[in-house]
Amino acid sequence: MSFLFGNRSSKTFKPKKNIPEGSHQYELLKHAEATLGSGNLRMAVMLPDGEDLNEWVAVNTVDFFNQINMLYGTITDFCSEDSCPVMSAGPKYEYHWADGTNIKKPIKCSAPKYIDYLMTWVQDQLDDETLFPSKIGVPFPKNFMSVAKTILKRLFRVYAHIYHQHFDAVMQLQEEAHLNTSFKHFIFFVQEFNLIDRKELAPLQELIEKLTTKDR
Repeated sequence: MSFLFGNRSSKTFKPKKNIPEGSHQYELLKHAEATLGSGNLRMAVMLPDGEDLNEWVAVNTVDFFNQINMLYGTITDFCSEDSCPVMSAGPKYEYHWADGTNIKKPIKCSAPKYIDYLMTWVQDQLDDETLFPSKIGVPFPKNFMSVAKTILKRLFRVYAHIYHQHFDAVMQLQEEAHLNTSFKHFIFFVQEFNLIDRKELAPLQELIEKLTTKDR
C-alpha cells in the first residue's frame, strides 16, 4: 500500500494507476489500507464480509501494480541493458517475453526491456474497462480471474528479478523493509486465493517460506 512509502519521493517506473475517489473500489482500497495498518497481513488479505471476490482481486491487483511500479522505479538506474542482458531470477530462471497479441512467439530480451513490456501490458489490462470495470453495476467478464492470475504471475517476476539481481542496490537505498513488506503482502494475497501456481513461485521459494512461516 502507498502508506508503506510515506512521503518519500514517488518516482515510479510507469504512471501510477489511480482508483477513482468516491467509488466502491476506492472504499475497498481504504479498507485494505486500514487492515494492513493493523500489521496482520494474513487478516488484511481476506475477502471482507459481503464483498465480491472479483472486485477485491481487482483492487489489490491495481495496488500491487502501483507498489511494484514504485519499487522498480527506485532501482531502474541499476537495471540496464549491460547489467541485465537477460530477464532472470538467479542462474536457473530466465524469462522470455510474449503477450499473445503483439508478440506471439516468446523473445529473449534484457531485463529493463522485459519489465517495460510487462508493465505496459499490465497497464493496458488495468485501463481496459471491459476487463477492470470501475463503474458500479458493470459486471466483471467471465475470464477476469484468469486475466488477473496472468497479471499477478508476471508481476511476481519483477519481484523475483529485484531480489535476485538487485538486492544489494535495494539495501544501499535502504528499501529492503519496503520491498519485504510489499512482497509478503503480495504472497499472502496470492496464497489466500490460490492465484499463482507453486512452480511459478520457485525462484523465491526459500524467501517465501522464511517470510510466511512466522505468520502461520
